[in-house]
Amino acid sequence: MLIGQKGSRMTDHAPRHATGRPADGGRRGAGELEAEILAILRRAAGPLTPGEVRDQLASGRRAELSYSTVVTIMFRLHAKGLLARQQAGRGYAYRPLDEASIAAGQMSHALGSGTDRGAVLSRFVSGLSRRDAQRLRRLLDSDPAAANPAAGDPAQPQE
Repeated sequence: MLIGQKGSRMTDHAPRHATGRPADGGRRGAGELEAEILAILRRAAGPLTPGEVRDQLASGRRAELSYSTVVTIMFRLHAKGLLARQQAGRGYAYRPLDEASIAAGQMSHALGSGTDRGAVLSRFVSGLSRRDAQRLRRLLDSDPAAANPAAGDPAQPQE
């Protein structure tokens, strides 16, 4: 639905591709370009630069995306914690993170959000199944830094 002059509503009847993109080459839907970039990176054998991703996006398209658009989208995906990056010349090459890494990043973000860390951890642990709690206990027991959490985090006060 579009808003015309004086607030009247108009319907967007433009023909669309199966992807939902306008057939006339107009703008993509929100998140569609992010999804395309993630799909390219997941299919890749290794990390890709924005230029390499742009080349793959350009194949089969009428309109080419600017390099800066691809860089911006990949930077945003990295900031969201969906991509890892490594130095590649003067820029970066990116690779998608696996689901476990994404979940761990979300947990780290929740712990670092300024809320009561003890409360966050307590609620997390209380929601674990017995099997997952045992797995967590084994992981903590096998990690020497876990025995003294403040040793690995200079900003964390001793308890």
